[in-house]
Amino acid sequence: INKLTGRNMLLWEGACHVHEQFSLEKILELKKEYPQALLLAHPECRKYILEIADHVGSTSSIIAFARNSGYKQFIVATESGILHQMQKDNPDKEFIPAPPEDSTCACNDCFYMKMNTLEKLYLCLKNERPEIFVEEEVRLKAVKPIERMLEISAKYGL
Repeated sequence: INKLTGRNMLLWEGACHVHEQFSLEKILELKKEYPQALLLAHPECRKYILEIADHVGSTSSIIAFARNSGYKQFIVATESGILHQMQKDNPDKEFIPAPPEDSTCACNDCFYMKMNTLEKLYLCLKNERPEIFVEEEVRLKAVKPIERMLEISAKYGL
């Protein structure tokens, strides 16, 4: 993020268990098997995956890139839930999930994301719950970085 924005920010060491699991070795094997395939990676992937990626972007950026690309094969290094939408949008293209280090697990699936359902979203909107209250001072401090994050996302197509 510092490199992308040109700003020096102190960021905490956090990680997404899905994006941490991709295997460089197995991706390189896939690149040999599918030499025409582009590697699309989420920015939360490890640096060595990002360095070999043909496109790095948010979920919506990855979807848009695949839709607008003339290429027909893509290796996708992000949560596997994206693959359905990509295939639906591009029935003439092939999307290959990037393999995790551990072949015995469904590590490309985020169980936290799977907790969100259309029904739960509908009920939240319908009932306007759960409602969260924060002090006005906290709200005012929180608005600025959220607006800035949205500006940066729009500016860089993230």
